[in-house]
Amino acid sequence: MSQALAGLKVADFSLVITGAAISKCLADHGATVVHVESETHPDPLRLTAPYKGGKTHIDRSGYYAIYNSSKYSLALDLNHSRGPEVAGQLVSWCDVVVENLSPGVMGRWALDYDSVRQSNPRVVYISSSNLGQTGPCSKYSSYGQALVSMAGFTHLTGWPDREPSQPYGAYTDILAPRLGLAAVISALDHRRRTGNGLYLDLSQLETAIHYLAVPFLDYFANGRIAERRGNCSASAAPHNAYRCRGEDRWCAIAVETEEEWRAFCRILESPAWTRDPRLATLEGRRDNEDELDRLVEEWTSQRTAEQVVAVCQEAGVAAGIVATAEDVVNDPRLAHRGHFHQLVHPELGEFGFDGQPFTLSQTPAEITRSPCIGEHTEYVLKELLGLSEEDYVALLLDGALR
Repeated sequence: MSQALAGLKVADFSLVITGAAISKCLADHGATVVHVESETHPDPLRLTAPYKGGKTHIDRSGYYAIYNSSKYSLALDLNHSRGPEVAGQLVSWCDVVVENLSPGVMGRWALDYDSVRQSNPRVVYISSSNLGQTGPCSKYSSYGQALVSMAGFTHLTGWPDREPSQPYGAYTDILAPRLGLAAVISALDHRRRTGNGLYLDLSQLETAIHYLAVPFLDYFANGRIAERRGNCSASAAPHNAYRCRGEDRWCAIAVETEEEWRAFCRILESPAWTRDPRLATLEGRRDNEDELDRLVEEWTSQRTAEQVVAVCQEAGVAAGIVATAEDVVNDPRLAHRGHFHQLVHPELGEFGFDGQPFTLSQTPAEITRSPCIGEHTEYVLKELLGLSEEDYVALLLDGALR
């Protein structure tokens, strides 16, 4: 088998990131993933900048491209009278359904789990909504930017003497797919062993809270409420982002153990201040953190971020460039791992599609480009679902395939 999930069939009704990231991983590893979308209600990512060359077009969004590689696009208007009928055939064909619409939406089209399992009892069906499918808040519609605050990330982000800072973007959209993907693979293994499908109700809020386990445990065990601390850490000092040589160039450095502190002092060539008794212990360094940060930045500001990171990492001290998008694209480590796949897209031209953050040694991911909207409609309906030419043309003329 050339890919780990070759032969797996997936119906993808997801929008934006959370569901799309799950189905992207399945697709990149060989699953046949059909992304259901429509020109009447396109995936919002298709309408999200940046666009290649700054030209606005439904098929030119780089954001959409990176989360929908290796998929097929089926243009199907689910609000058309015949849309749910076609979608019903798709969910009967597939092994996995992925959706992250608001609770109740799939049910209005008779595409919810209870309906689907009537024709496909072995289906693995994952719903990734904001707050789960049940409970007093389940009907609330929202985006990840709001869930970030509900989970507690916003309260913890920023400086102690200022208002909270919103973490960039919909951070929960990045966290939820990690657990969602693991749940889908586990459910497929369960089906392999038992023959039974499963329904997975994934709350994006609850999955995000798992990534705040330490402050939650500290509260429940010790009664302490975590507060904003800027870039400070309870377990490391120095621990900050430091200005480097160049226009708006920064690096992050984190020194946790005494061994790392001694290594860091050697990197600095042991100036007199590193022998200050106040800095001899982690507790002392944390008590004098402002002064310590000033002294460290005097050293970093004379060097490029690349130089600082190189010498720190070579000595075993955690450090990294505060990267721009250009830094990421040109990162030699990502290049070494072959993370970006340069593929030719009809609208985007040559484009660097993201690979997966892990490599399966025997069945590595094989990335293909993202689809233009509706690009595979005829193929999906005729070749995958077995519709006749007559039925396909009828749907086309009725306006269901748009």
